[in-house]
Amino acid sequence: MQTNELGAKPIKKIVIVGGGTAGWMTAAALSNALQQGCQITLIESDDIGTVGVGEATIPPIRVFNRTLGIDENTFVRETQGSFKLGIQFVNWGKQGHRYFHPFGNYGRQFDMVNFHHYWLNARQQGQANELDDYCMAWGAAETGRFAPPIQDPRNVLSTYEYAYHFDAGLYARFLRRYAEERGVTRIEGKITQVKQHEITGFVESVQLESTQCIEGELFIDCSGFKGLLIEQTLKTGYVDWSHWLPCDRAWAVPSERGEFTPYTRSTAHEAGWQWRIPLQHRTGNGHVFSSHFTQEHTARERLLQHLDAKPLAEPRMLKFVTGRRQQFWQKNVVAIGLSSGFLEPLESTSIHLIQAGIAKLLALFPDSSFSQDTIDEYNRIAIKEIENIRDFIILHYKLTTRTDSEMWRYCANMPIPDALSYKIKQFNHAGHLVSGDMDLFGNASWLAVHIGQFNLPQRPDALMHYRTIDSVNWLAKLRQGIQYAAKQLPTHQQYIERYCAAPASKLNV
Repeated sequence: MQTNELGAKPIKKIVIVGGGTAGWMTAAALSNALQQGCQITLIESDDIGTVGVGEATIPPIRVFNRTLGIDENTFVRETQGSFKLGIQFVNWGKQGHRYFHPFGNYGRQFDMVNFHHYWLNARQQGQANELDDYCMAWGAAETGRFAPPIQDPRNVLSTYEYAYHFDAGLYARFLRRYAEERGVTRIEGKITQVKQHEITGFVESVQLESTQCIEGELFIDCSGFKGLLIEQTLKTGYVDWSHWLPCDRAWAVPSERGEFTPYTRSTAHEAGWQWRIPLQHRTGNGHVFSSHFTQEHTARERLLQHLDAKPLAEPRMLKFVTGRRQQFWQKNVVAIGLSSGFLEPLESTSIHLIQAGIAKLLALFPDSSFSQDTIDEYNRIAIKEIENIRDFIILHYKLTTRTDSEMWRYCANMPIPDALSYKIKQFNHAGHLVSGDMDLFGNASWLAVHIGQFNLPQRPDALMHYRTIDSVNWLAKLRQGIQYAAKQLPTHQQYIERYCAAPASKLNV
């Protein structure tokens, strides 16, 4: 066995507590990275349900799958998935208004001055369409079309990205097969006791109802909201963000498949918002709401009234407190997934945060010394990342102009984090997009929400005074190019039927 100069040894036993998406993503990634010399055990109980609402993703999920060597068409077929070009937001800025948050860029960068300043210039002249019309992702999405982007940077069909919608339960099952083929051992059972070292407090083993004892050196807590190891055992503590993000409940229900859009839809209601996620075999729906501003039964009825197809089951309730653990990694326990914290799925970041936790763990993988410097760095990065995502979600609530209900009035007037306030002011002043350290969402994402929810700059970029390009004509040509390019793409349905349709025998299973 190899040791370093301080006598620390490589970790030989990893125990993952909990299955679901978080557990099996972790197991798959670790089994792929740790190719020899390490025993990986995953403990889960079929009697314990999973949340399973994270069925929409963002583009980095493609990197995760590609790193594991997963074929895209096989993955989409096995998870009864579909493709996603972005998110359409309805009734967020004001009632009756909608805008699109695209995966990709607006226009094509050709100048030191950002694209949106040319759009603002044309808008001041009354000669600009909605910002969405100058985005290839929306050009395809609004016509129900999809194909992967091409590689030629001169072509507007290279200016967008994509992610997926999929059945999270089927994804976990898919990754379970992957992980078990690479040596991961699954143990069925409920944990009844956690044993800690009497001096260090490190977790040494977990005991099951069957009295079986599973020992480990590194423990990954994927036990969901209860945080069996990170919270119930290590008492890590929780940071509550509900004063900024007041929603604390969600009703979820599947329905028959309706319009097969290559995008997610988020529709704001009186005291929350409703998601719509189209899959091959059904549509996923849910209503995220604040129990402080509406009744549970009212929210349930609002969800059912706004379905576009027949429900396939009774709605089920999920309760949560938005926030994060004080630490994501404490002693020899790393929390990944819901055990580490929760942000509502407004921007489809739930599965990404699992992926990000796994990536950080592999980048800072410990030896038996469990260096506190390594643990501190993991926590620093993890906290910064989730706080940046939190601020981007708060942005949607803060920028509303709605005054029709108590919740939206509260959100419009609530104090917000200083870093977010600074970004809003910078854009409102002169359209400056401020990037920060560990920002998951880039300038195009922030631009979509600023403009989509009416935070328009008070003055143009000073460099626009020195530009000679005719903004109106240039934008008109760009829009024509996008419309023409969109017509060359197959429909979303046609693409799936050609490359990755789930067998009819497996649909609705």
